[in-house]
Amino acid sequence: MDQISHYAAKLAYEIDSADLKQALDAGERVIVIDARSAEAFTLEHIPGAVSLPHRSMDAASTAQLDREALYVSYCDGIGCNASTKGALKLVQLGFTVKELMGGLDWWKRDGLATAGLLASAPEAVACGC
Repeated sequence: MDQISHYAAKLAYEIDSADLKQALDAGERVIVIDARSAEAFTLEHIPGAVSLPHRSMDAASTAQLDREALYVSYCDGIGCNASTKGALKLVQLGFTVKELMGGLDWWKRDGLATAGLLASAPEAVACGC
């Protein structure tokens, strides 16, 4: 694989917080999936995200999901691979998926708000992307 193909593939399969926020704000057909446990979701998650733990993803648990939407799978951050496991399962089930780079950690580092029991307010921080 040459470098151009490598970077094109990264952009095809990954999304950063700024691009996800822009897509959500623009009303694009994007559904954010929190692939962590339901307990972790309850504590803190991206606003509007759906809790769908990767361990419970199967044809039955995803039967009602919109097949035309783009799904963005995330977890805690770079030390967690629940987002990768969730993205893989969703792709195997026939969905279009991207993985959120840096997960919830980088979402918050970009100054974006969270929801849940430990919710944080947005901060006036911009990554400059």
